[in-house]
Amino acid sequence: MKRDRWVAVIGLGFVGLPLVQLLVEKGYSVLGIDMDRRKISFLQEGRSYLSDFTDEEMKELMGKGKFIPTEGYEEVGRAEYIIIAVPTPLREKEPDLTAVEAVLHTLHPYLRSGQTVILESSTYPGTTEEMAKRILEKTGLQVGKEIFLGYSPERIEPGNGSFPLEKIPKVISGVTSECLGKVKELYGDLFETIVPVSSPKTAEFVKMLENSQRLVNISFINEINMLAHRLKVDVWEVIEAAKTKPYGFTPYYPSAGAGGHCIPVDPVYLAWSARREGMRLRMIEEASRVNELIPHFVMERAVELLEREGISLEKAKVGAIGITYKKDVNDIRESAALKVIRLLQERGAEVEVYDPLYSEDLPRLPRFPWEGEKIGSFDLILILVDHSRIPWEELIRYGRLIYDTRNVTQRVHAPHVVRG
Repeated sequence: MKRDRWVAVIGLGFVGLPLVQLLVEKGYSVLGIDMDRRKISFLQEGRSYLSDFTDEEMKELMGKGKFIPTEGYEEVGRAEYIIIAVPTPLREKEPDLTAVEAVLHTLHPYLRSGQTVILESSTYPGTTEEMAKRILEKTGLQVGKEIFLGYSPERIEPGNGSFPLEKIPKVISGVTSECLGKVKELYGDLFETIVPVSSPKTAEFVKMLENSQRLVNISFINEINMLAHRLKVDVWEVIEAAKTKPYGFTPYYPSAGAGGHCIPVDPVYLAWSARREGMRLRMIEEASRVNELIPHFVMERAVELLEREGISLEKAKVGAIGITYKKDVNDIRESAALKVIRLLQERGAEVEVYDPLYSEDLPRLPRFPWEGEKIGSFDLILILVDHSRIPWEELIRYGRLIYDTRNVTQRVHAPHVVRG
Protein backbone atom coordinates (compact mmCIF):
# COMPACT_ATOMS: atom_id res chain seq x y z
CA MET A 1 0.00 0.00 0.00
CA LYS A 2 1.15 3.58 -0.68
CA ARG A 3 1.21 4.52 2.97
CA ASP A 4 4.03 2.01 3.36
CA ARG A 5 6.01 3.39 0.40
CA TRP A 6 8.66 6.00 1.10
CA VAL A 7 10.24 8.43 -1.34
CA ALA A 8 13.21 10.64 -0.49
CA VAL A 9 13.46 14.03 -2.20
CA ILE A 10 16.87 15.69 -1.92
CA GLY A 11 16.71 19.44 -2.53
CA LEU A 12 13.62 21.29 -1.28
CA GLY A 13 13.60 24.31 -3.56
CA PHE A 14 11.36 25.35 -6.45
CA VAL A 15 11.63 21.85 -7.95
CA GLY A 16 11.79 19.54 -4.95
CA LEU A 17 9.08 21.01 -2.75
CA PRO A 18 6.25 20.89 -5.34
CA LEU A 19 7.27 17.28 -5.98
CA VAL A 20 7.00 16.58 -2.25
CA GLN A 21 3.51 18.09 -2.22
CA LEU A 22 2.42 15.95 -5.17
CA LEU A 23 3.84 12.77 -3.61
CA VAL A 24 2.01 13.42 -0.35
CA GLU A 25 -1.24 14.16 -2.22
CA LYS A 26 -0.87 10.80 -3.97
CA GLY A 27 -0.46 8.98 -0.67
CA TYR A 28 3.30 8.48 -0.42
CA SER A 29 5.37 9.13 2.68
CA VAL A 30 8.22 11.52 1.95
CA LEU A 31 11.60 12.17 3.49
CA GLY A 32 12.70 15.65 2.40
CA ILE A 33 16.40 16.44 2.68
CA ASP A 34 18.03 19.84 2.35
CA MET A 35 21.31 21.16 3.78
CA ASP A 36 19.78 24.60 4.30
CA ARG A 37 18.84 24.62 7.98
CA ARG A 38 16.64 27.67 7.45
CA LYS A 39 14.41 25.78 5.01
CA ILE A 40 14.05 22.85 7.39
CA SER A 41 13.09 25.20 10.24
CA PHE A 42 10.51 26.95 8.08
CA LEU A 43 8.95 23.63 7.07
CA GLN A 44 8.85 22.31 10.62
CA GLU A 45 7.05 25.50 11.65
CA GLY A 46 4.62 25.26 8.73
CA ARG A 47 5.97 28.41 7.09
CA SER A 48 6.70 28.98 3.41
CA TYR A 49 9.96 30.22 1.92
CA LEU A 50 8.81 29.93 -1.70
CA SER A 51 6.56 32.38 -3.54
CA ASP A 52 4.53 29.50 -5.01
CA PHE A 53 3.42 28.29 -1.57
CA THR A 54 1.45 30.07 1.14
CA ASP A 55 1.97 29.47 4.85
CA GLU A 56 -1.46 27.84 4.91
CA GLU A 57 -0.39 25.35 2.24
CA MET A 58 2.75 24.55 4.21
CA LYS A 59 0.75 23.98 7.38
CA GLU A 60 -1.61 21.70 5.45
CA LEU A 61 1.30 19.74 3.98
CA MET A 62 2.99 19.26 7.34
CA GLY A 63 -0.34 18.53 9.03
CA LYS A 64 -0.85 15.38 6.96
CA GLY A 65 1.95 13.70 8.88
CA LYS A 66 3.49 12.14 5.78
CA PHE A 67 6.39 14.52 5.21
CA ILE A 68 9.56 14.57 7.30
CA PRO A 69 11.97 17.44 6.47
CA THR A 70 15.54 16.93 7.66
CA GLU A 71 19.17 17.87 7.02
CA GLY A 72 20.39 14.29 7.48
CA TYR A 73 20.58 11.25 5.21
CA GLU A 74 20.34 8.65 7.97
CA GLU A 75 16.78 7.57 7.10
CA VAL A 76 17.34 7.30 3.33
CA GLY A 77 17.50 3.52 3.63
CA ARG A 78 13.73 3.36 4.14
CA ALA A 79 13.07 5.07 0.78
CA GLU A 80 12.15 3.00 -2.25
CA TYR A 81 12.86 5.97 -4.52
CA ILE A 82 15.44 8.74 -4.13
CA ILE A 83 14.86 11.87 -6.23
CA ILE A 84 17.71 14.38 -6.58
CA ALA A 85 16.66 17.97 -7.30
CA VAL A 86 19.62 20.13 -6.32
CA PRO A 87 20.98 23.21 -8.15
CA THR A 88 23.31 22.89 -11.13
CA PRO A 89 24.67 26.43 -11.58
CA LEU A 90 27.63 27.77 -13.54
CA ARG A 91 31.17 28.32 -12.31
CA GLU A 92 33.21 30.60 -14.56
CA LYS A 93 30.77 29.87 -17.41
CA GLU A 94 31.20 26.11 -17.13
CA PRO A 95 28.92 23.41 -15.63
CA ASP A 96 29.13 23.12 -11.87
CA LEU A 97 27.81 19.73 -10.75
CA THR A 98 29.32 20.00 -7.28
CA ALA A 99 25.94 19.69 -5.54
CA VAL A 100 24.88 16.62 -7.54
CA GLU A 101 28.22 14.90 -6.96
CA ALA A 102 28.08 15.70 -3.25
CA VAL A 103 24.60 14.17 -2.93
CA LEU A 104 25.62 11.00 -4.78
CA HIS A 105 28.70 10.54 -2.59
CA THR A 106 26.78 11.30 0.62
CA LEU A 107 24.19 8.66 -0.30
CA HIS A 108 26.80 5.88 -0.41
CA PRO A 109 26.53 4.55 3.17
CA TYR A 110 22.73 4.53 3.07
CA LEU A 111 21.99 2.90 -0.29
CA ARG A 112 20.64 -0.63 -0.44
CA SER A 113 19.70 -3.11 -3.11
CA GLY A 114 16.34 -2.44 -4.77
CA GLN A 115 16.34 1.36 -4.53
CA THR A 116 15.79 3.64 -7.51
CA VAL A 117 17.66 6.94 -7.89
CA ILE A 118 16.13 9.57 -10.19
CA LEU A 119 18.05 12.70 -11.13
CA GLU A 120 15.90 15.76 -11.94
CA SER A 121 18.55 18.48 -11.86
CA SER A 122 19.12 20.13 -15.25
CA THR A 123 22.43 19.05 -16.75
CA TYR A 124 24.31 18.38 -19.97
CA PRO A 125 23.65 15.21 -22.00
CA GLY A 126 25.59 12.27 -20.62
CA THR A 127 25.69 13.22 -16.93
CA THR A 128 23.50 10.39 -15.63
CA GLU A 129 25.28 7.60 -17.49
CA GLU A 130 28.80 9.02 -17.24
CA MET A 131 28.90 10.48 -13.74
CA ALA A 132 25.92 9.35 -11.66
CA LYS A 133 26.20 5.69 -12.68
CA ARG A 134 29.93 5.62 -11.98
CA ILE A 135 29.55 7.14 -8.51
CA LEU A 136 26.63 4.89 -7.54
CA GLU A 137 28.42 1.73 -8.63
CA LYS A 138 31.31 2.55 -6.29
CA THR A 139 28.98 1.21 -3.59
CA GLY A 140 29.34 -2.23 -5.13
CA LEU A 141 25.71 -2.20 -6.28
CA GLN A 142 25.27 -2.79 -10.02
CA VAL A 143 23.01 -0.31 -11.80
CA GLY A 144 20.18 -2.09 -13.59
CA LYS A 145 20.30 -5.18 -11.39
CA GLU A 146 20.73 -4.22 -7.74
CA ILE A 147 20.08 -0.49 -7.89
CA PHE A 148 18.19 1.47 -10.54
CA LEU A 149 18.97 4.84 -12.08
CA GLY A 150 16.99 7.21 -14.27
CA TYR A 151 16.74 10.81 -15.38
CA SER A 152 13.62 12.96 -15.64
CA PRO A 153 14.01 16.69 -16.38
CA GLU A 154 12.00 19.01 -14.17
CA ARG A 155 9.41 21.13 -15.95
CA ILE A 156 8.30 23.45 -13.18
CA GLU A 157 7.78 27.12 -14.00
CA PRO A 158 7.85 29.12 -10.75
CA GLY A 159 5.28 31.88 -10.60
CA ASN A 160 2.98 30.26 -13.16
CA GLY A 161 -0.01 28.58 -11.56
CA SER A 162 -1.66 27.79 -14.89
CA PHE A 163 -0.09 24.34 -15.10
CA PRO A 164 -0.61 22.00 -12.13
CA LEU A 165 2.45 19.80 -11.75
CA GLU A 166 0.66 16.50 -12.36
CA LYS A 167 -0.77 17.80 -15.66
CA ILE A 168 2.60 18.70 -17.18
CA PRO A 169 3.77 15.80 -19.40
CA LYS A 170 6.73 14.13 -17.69
CA VAL A 171 9.72 13.00 -19.75
CA ILE A 172 11.31 9.91 -18.19
CA SER A 173 14.28 7.66 -18.89
CA GLY A 174 16.34 4.85 -17.41
CA VAL A 175 19.89 3.60 -17.79
CA THR A 176 18.45 0.15 -18.59
CA SER A 177 14.98 -1.09 -19.45
CA GLU A 178 14.65 -2.30 -15.86
CA CYS A 179 15.58 1.19 -14.63
CA LEU A 180 13.02 2.77 -16.94
CA GLY A 181 10.39 0.39 -15.61
CA LYS A 182 11.07 1.54 -12.05
CA VAL A 183 10.87 5.23 -13.01
CA LYS A 184 7.68 4.58 -14.96
CA GLU A 185 6.10 2.85 -11.96
CA LEU A 186 6.45 5.94 -9.76
CA TYR A 187 5.99 8.77 -12.23
CA GLY A 188 3.17 6.98 -14.02
CA ASP A 189 1.31 7.16 -10.72
CA LEU A 190 2.13 10.85 -10.14
CA PHE A 191 1.66 12.41 -13.57
CA GLU A 192 -1.25 12.25 -16.00
CA THR A 193 1.10 11.84 -18.97
CA ILE A 194 4.55 10.28 -19.04
CA VAL A 195 6.85 10.48 -22.06
CA PRO A 196 9.43 7.67 -22.00
CA VAL A 197 12.53 8.31 -24.12
CA SER A 198 15.30 5.95 -25.18
CA SER A 199 18.05 7.03 -22.79
CA PRO A 200 18.98 9.45 -20.00
CA LYS A 201 21.19 11.30 -22.48
CA THR A 202 18.10 11.93 -24.63
CA ALA A 203 16.08 13.12 -21.62
CA GLU A 204 18.90 15.45 -20.57
CA PHE A 205 19.05 16.83 -24.12
CA VAL A 206 15.28 17.47 -24.02
CA LYS A 207 15.71 19.89 -21.12
CA MET A 208 18.69 21.61 -22.74
CA LEU A 209 16.73 22.05 -25.98
CA GLU A 210 13.66 23.50 -24.24
CA ASN A 211 15.59 26.16 -22.38
CA SER A 212 18.08 26.92 -25.15
CA GLN A 213 15.18 27.66 -27.48
CA ARG A 214 13.73 30.04 -24.91
CA LEU A 215 17.03 31.87 -24.43
CA VAL A 216 17.49 32.29 -28.18
CA ASN A 217 13.98 33.71 -28.55
CA ILE A 218 14.25 35.99 -25.52
CA SER A 219 17.62 37.34 -26.68
CA PHE A 220 16.22 37.80 -30.19
CA ILE A 221 13.26 39.90 -29.08
CA ASN A 222 15.43 41.96 -26.74
CA GLU A 223 17.81 42.71 -29.59
CA ILE A 224 14.81 43.61 -31.78
CA ASN A 225 13.78 46.01 -29.00
CA MET A 226 17.19 47.70 -29.27
CA LEU A 227 16.63 48.28 -32.98
CA ALA A 228 13.06 49.47 -32.42
CA HIS A 229 14.41 52.09 -30.02
CA ARG A 230 16.89 53.31 -32.63
CA LEU A 231 14.13 53.49 -35.24
CA LYS A 232 11.72 55.17 -32.80
CA VAL A 233 9.17 52.37 -33.23
CA ASP A 234 7.01 50.98 -30.41
CA VAL A 235 8.18 47.37 -30.21
CA TRP A 236 5.10 46.36 -28.21
CA GLU A 237 2.83 47.59 -30.99
CA VAL A 238 4.90 45.63 -33.50
CA ILE A 239 4.55 42.41 -31.48
CA GLU A 240 0.81 42.85 -30.94
CA ALA A 241 0.27 43.33 -34.68
CA ALA A 242 2.60 40.45 -35.63
CA LYS A 243 0.84 37.96 -33.38
CA THR A 244 -2.42 38.45 -35.29
CA LYS A 245 -0.86 36.19 -37.92
CA PRO A 246 -2.60 32.84 -37.27
CA TYR A 247 0.45 30.70 -38.05
CA GLY A 248 4.24 30.79 -37.95
CA PHE A 249 4.71 33.53 -35.33
CA THR A 250 5.17 33.00 -31.59
CA PRO A 251 5.22 36.19 -29.51
CA TYR A 252 8.08 36.88 -27.10
CA TYR A 253 8.34 40.09 -25.13
CA PRO A 254 11.19 42.45 -24.18
CA SER A 255 12.59 42.54 -20.66
CA ALA A 256 15.71 43.44 -18.73
CA GLY A 257 17.08 40.03 -19.74
CA ALA A 258 16.55 36.33 -19.05
CA GLY A 259 17.36 35.26 -15.51
CA GLY A 260 16.81 32.43 -13.07
CA HIS A 261 18.35 29.04 -12.50
CA CYS A 262 17.49 27.60 -15.95
CA ILE A 263 17.14 29.90 -18.97
CA PRO A 264 20.56 31.65 -18.86
CA VAL A 265 22.31 28.55 -17.47
CA ASP A 266 21.17 25.45 -19.38
CA PRO A 267 22.19 26.75 -22.83
CA VAL A 268 25.71 27.29 -21.50
CA TYR A 269 25.73 23.65 -20.38
CA LEU A 270 24.71 22.59 -23.89
CA ALA A 271 27.30 24.82 -25.56
CA TRP A 272 29.95 23.38 -23.23
CA SER A 273 28.84 19.88 -24.20
CA ALA A 274 29.17 20.81 -27.88
CA ARG A 275 32.72 22.11 -27.39
CA ARG A 276 33.58 18.85 -25.68
CA GLU A 277 32.51 17.13 -28.91
CA GLY A 278 34.67 19.43 -31.02
CA MET A 279 31.97 21.78 -32.29
CA ARG A 280 30.36 25.09 -31.37
CA LEU A 281 26.73 26.08 -30.98
CA ARG A 282 27.19 29.58 -32.36
CA MET A 283 23.56 30.65 -32.09
CA ILE A 284 23.39 29.71 -28.42
CA GLU A 285 26.73 31.35 -27.69
CA GLU A 286 25.57 34.55 -29.37
CA ALA A 287 22.22 34.45 -27.55
CA SER A 288 24.10 34.23 -24.24
CA ARG A 289 26.24 37.23 -25.20
CA VAL A 290 23.17 39.26 -26.21
CA ASN A 291 21.49 38.35 -22.92
CA GLU A 292 24.49 39.74 -21.04
CA LEU A 293 24.16 43.02 -22.98
CA ILE A 294 20.50 43.67 -22.20
CA PRO A 295 20.97 45.05 -18.64
CA HIS A 296 23.50 47.52 -20.11
CA PHE A 297 20.94 48.61 -22.72
CA VAL A 298 18.32 49.18 -20.00
CA MET A 299 20.82 51.16 -17.94
CA GLU A 300 21.75 53.35 -20.93
CA ARG A 301 18.06 53.97 -21.67
CA ALA A 302 17.62 55.13 -18.08
CA VAL A 303 20.59 57.49 -18.49
CA GLU A 304 19.10 58.83 -21.73
CA LEU A 305 15.71 59.51 -20.13
CA LEU A 306 17.25 61.28 -17.14
CA GLU A 307 19.51 63.43 -19.30
CA ARG A 308 16.47 64.44 -21.33
CA GLU A 309 15.14 65.90 -18.07
CA GLY A 310 18.45 67.61 -17.39
CA ILE A 311 19.47 65.16 -14.64
CA SER A 312 22.84 63.41 -14.62
CA LEU A 313 22.93 59.81 -13.42
CA GLU A 314 25.44 60.71 -10.72
CA LYS A 315 22.85 62.97 -9.10
CA ALA A 316 19.78 60.87 -9.85
CA LYS A 317 17.48 59.15 -7.38
CA VAL A 318 16.06 56.00 -8.95
CA GLY A 319 13.27 53.81 -7.62
CA ALA A 320 13.58 50.29 -9.02
CA ILE A 321 10.48 48.11 -9.05
CA GLY A 322 11.32 44.41 -8.77
CA ILE A 323 14.60 42.63 -8.05
CA THR A 324 13.68 38.98 -8.65
CA TYR A 325 14.54 37.17 -11.88
CA LYS A 326 10.92 37.07 -13.10
CA LYS A 327 7.33 37.92 -12.30
CA ASP A 328 5.69 36.51 -9.16
CA VAL A 329 8.69 34.62 -7.74
CA ASN A 330 10.95 35.39 -4.78
CA ASP A 331 14.13 34.07 -6.40
CA ILE A 332 17.01 36.40 -7.35
CA ARG A 333 19.33 33.86 -8.99
CA GLU A 334 20.83 35.35 -12.17
CA SER A 335 18.38 38.25 -11.85
CA ALA A 336 18.68 40.70 -14.74
CA ALA A 337 16.89 43.31 -12.63
CA LEU A 338 19.65 43.15 -10.03
CA LYS A 339 22.27 43.50 -12.76
CA VAL A 340 20.60 46.69 -14.02
CA ILE A 341 20.47 48.08 -10.48
CA ARG A 342 24.16 47.33 -9.85
CA LEU A 343 25.10 48.99 -13.16
CA LEU A 344 23.19 52.12 -12.17
CA GLN A 345 24.90 52.16 -8.79
CA GLU A 346 28.32 51.74 -10.40
CA ARG A 347 27.60 54.85 -12.47
CA GLY A 348 26.77 56.83 -9.34
CA ALA A 349 22.97 56.68 -9.14
CA GLU A 350 21.24 56.49 -5.78
CA VAL A 351 18.94 53.47 -6.10
CA GLU A 352 16.21 52.26 -3.77
CA VAL A 353 14.10 49.19 -4.49
CA TYR A 354 10.59 47.90 -3.97
CA ASP A 355 9.76 44.21 -4.30
CA PRO A 356 6.83 42.74 -2.36
CA LEU A 357 8.01 39.16 -2.96
CA TYR A 358 11.63 39.37 -1.83
CA SER A 359 12.07 40.20 1.83
CA GLU A 360 15.72 39.41 2.56
CA ASP A 361 18.19 42.27 2.93
CA LEU A 362 20.83 42.68 0.25
CA PRO A 363 24.04 44.76 0.48
CA ARG A 364 23.73 48.37 -0.74
CA LEU A 365 20.11 47.88 -1.66
CA PRO A 366 17.86 50.06 0.51
CA ARG A 367 14.11 49.54 0.22
CA PHE A 368 11.49 52.23 -0.04
CA PRO A 369 7.95 52.16 1.35
CA TRP A 370 4.97 52.12 -1.02
CA GLU A 371 3.80 55.67 -0.37
CA GLY A 372 2.74 58.28 -2.89
CA GLU A 373 5.07 60.95 -1.53
CA LYS A 374 8.05 58.58 -1.63
CA ILE A 375 7.25 57.38 -5.17
CA GLY A 376 7.04 61.00 -6.28
CA SER A 377 10.45 61.80 -4.80
CA PHE A 378 12.36 59.75 -7.38
CA ASP A 379 13.77 61.29 -10.53
CA LEU A 380 13.05 58.02 -12.31
CA ILE A 381 10.89 55.00 -11.54
CA LEU A 382 12.31 51.94 -13.31
CA ILE A 383 9.92 48.99 -13.74
CA LEU A 384 12.04 45.85 -14.02
CA VAL A 385 9.68 43.09 -12.84
CA ASP A 386 5.90 43.05 -13.34
CA HIS A 387 4.70 41.36 -10.14
CA SER A 388 0.93 40.84 -10.07
CA ARG A 389 0.45 42.22 -6.57
CA ILE A 390 1.88 45.68 -7.27
CA PRO A 391 -0.75 48.48 -7.52
CA TRP A 392 0.49 49.92 -10.80
CA GLU A 393 -2.17 52.64 -10.94
CA GLU A 394 -0.66 54.31 -7.88
CA LEU A 395 2.80 54.17 -9.41
CA ILE A 396 1.56 55.86 -12.57
CA ARG A 397 -0.29 58.48 -10.53
CA TYR A 398 2.64 59.48 -8.32
CA GLY A 399 5.72 58.75 -10.45
CA ARG A 400 7.28 61.79 -12.12
CA LEU A 401 9.13 59.84 -14.83
CA ILE A 402 8.55 56.13 -15.44
CA TYR A 403 10.60 53.76 -17.60
CA ASP A 404 8.61 50.56 -18.08
CA THR A 405 10.58 47.56 -19.41
CA ARG A 406 7.64 45.14 -18.98
CA ASN A 407 4.71 46.99 -20.64
CA VAL A 408 2.55 47.03 -17.51
CA THR A 409 1.58 50.59 -18.46
CA GLN A 410 0.37 49.57 -21.92
CA ARG A 411 -2.99 51.34 -21.56
CA VAL A 412 -1.41 54.57 -20.34
CA HIS A 413 -0.60 57.29 -22.85
CA ALA A 414 1.16 60.01 -20.90
CA PRO A 415 4.39 61.94 -21.50
CA HIS A 416 5.91 60.82 -18.19
CA VAL A 417 5.60 57.09 -19.07
CA VAL A 418 8.11 55.50 -21.47
CA ARG A 419 8.01 51.85 -22.56
CA GLY A 420 10.61 49.69 -24.26
